[in-house]
Amino acid sequence: MGELLLRNAVSLNGFASLYYTTTTTTCINLSKKQLKVSIFMLFNASTCLTSIKPMNMLLDSRSRVASVDYETLSVNEEEQMYDFIKIRNPCGGSNISASDVEPERDCEPKTISSVSENEINVHYLEETDEDVLSRRILGLSRSNKVTSSLGLFHSMELAGLRPSVHCCNSLLSCLLRNQRFGHMFRVFESMKKNEIGSTGHTYSLMLKATMHTQGFDAALKLFEGLENKILDVMLYNMMISICAKVDNWVEARGVWTRMKENGEIGTQVTYNLLICTFVRSGQNELAIDAYHEMLQNGFEPGDDIMQATISACTKEGKWDSALNMFQNMLSKELKPNQVTCNALINSLGKAGKVKLAFKVYGVMSNIGYKPDKYTWNALLGALYRANRHADALELFERIEEEHLNVHLYNTALMACQKLGLWDKALQLLWKMEAEGLSVPTTSYNVVIGACEVARKPKVSLEVYEHMVHQKCPPDTFTHLSLIRSCIWGSLWTEVEQILNEYLNYRKTEIWTSEVGSSEKVENRSSPEVEPNASLYNTAIQGMCLRGEVESAKELYTRMQTFGLKPDGKTGVMMLQNLHRYSNKTKGRKR
Repeated sequence: MGELLLRNAVSLNGFASLYYTTTTTTCINLSKKQLKVSIFMLFNASTCLTSIKPMNMLLDSRSRVASVDYETLSVNEEEQMYDFIKIRNPCGGSNISASDVEPERDCEPKTISSVSENEINVHYLEETDEDVLSRRILGLSRSNKVTSSLGLFHSMELAGLRPSVHCCNSLLSCLLRNQRFGHMFRVFESMKKNEIGSTGHTYSLMLKATMHTQGFDAALKLFEGLENKILDVMLYNMMISICAKVDNWVEARGVWTRMKENGEIGTQVTYNLLICTFVRSGQNELAIDAYHEMLQNGFEPGDDIMQATISACTKEGKWDSALNMFQNMLSKELKPNQVTCNALINSLGKAGKVKLAFKVYGVMSNIGYKPDKYTWNALLGALYRANRHADALELFERIEEEHLNVHLYNTALMACQKLGLWDKALQLLWKMEAEGLSVPTTSYNVVIGACEVARKPKVSLEVYEHMVHQKCPPDTFTHLSLIRSCIWGSLWTEVEQILNEYLNYRKTEIWTSEVGSSEKVENRSSPEVEPNASLYNTAIQGMCLRGEVESAKELYTRMQTFGLKPDGKTGVMMLQNLHRYSNKTKGRKR
């Protein structure tokens, strides 16, 4: 005949009107005695005699179970009650499950592992009040009782009862917390089949489940299909949060735009999500726009949102807006973090607002923050940009050694270069090397530049030799500074050597990059290296200014031989000096 499934039972006095369904959905009303006889005839006597007694116990216990007040039960007692009234297979087999009634719907992704259908038991329902049963599902879901809540939900479904949408949402939330995504889709399909009205909260939960199981594109497609059905800001918030999770600020902006077009006003959560998403994606202008709209709609931003917006303003150079937000935080007795203070100091320094930058530094100190390397870098940069180089060096001396890094040293070295303090620059360079810092080419270039400003060409050559000895590769700026320094020192031979050394260095650099080791350079042919036009332009211009017209003429001829084009300044200076040179020669002949 097929498998039996008990669906409902009423009345204990005299007859138990028991409805059961076979695979052909036949329903028969039986008395207690008739039920026993039917069961005995349907199954083998040797296997079914032992099942009649439990059936009697089940039917006799009906009045006791029905008299229990559900509201007074604890969670454990409720679980025991459900365990007591579970329908058992009369043949001693496994419990009757939802899969015994209808085939499993193919709506769970195969990659998601979840509780199998056989673990969900269908319950013998004494209570038929939909509100009471819905409250039971609600309590079980809130207590995270996944199996019991699912079993009761399927029992109501099989009995033709409709749970409330509130308890369905609570069940979906419980399944989402426990990552039972397959069961979520089954419950959602059951809600649509039984025409249980879904809310924005329902679709928000399903969006999140779709994101977990099928990815962002599937969630976006589901959202676009639901957008015309519901007008709930919660749904928009969920979609924005999904966009934020994958850092897709373009779609987040699109959801924000459609929300406003549909007449929805964002909540505090909406703007928090938007601002954080835009700031993290580097879309600072959009973050600032969302912040202003948040204020227009009467929402009060928290400290995290204000600090994120301050960061966006500093990156966009809007130091005045950032300063106003900073002052608003202080007036509300909110405590900005040190990163926000450093960002504001740096922004004020770049704008040349040195006094304001040091005021913010004072506020930071009063809050209790100790300056770190980022703080010192912002303050030193502010003084350097304001051409207060002496103050920058004085501040550098106050910095503790534990906070010193290459960037701070370079700022101090540039201040020395501006002031022509070549000896101070050398001291800082030796200190960097003594502390074990990896001195970059930029630092050596600044020291050589300081020697150039101080008219110390021989010292600059010594620094260059030390640089090469330290295996620090010079660049074009290194050779340019050396050439200018040697020209002002009238070291013409050294100028020729620097030009030749540049070619040799470039050949060695090409060899090394091709071979991978400088040890094999001698066994390779000389590569073709194009001379640097900027070096020849600098040398020719310097020689013209120093009156070395013959040397300049030779370099100019060599430059044309190499196929290099002189710049406009070089051409003009050569024409002027050649004209003067020819006039002087004619005067001597006369």
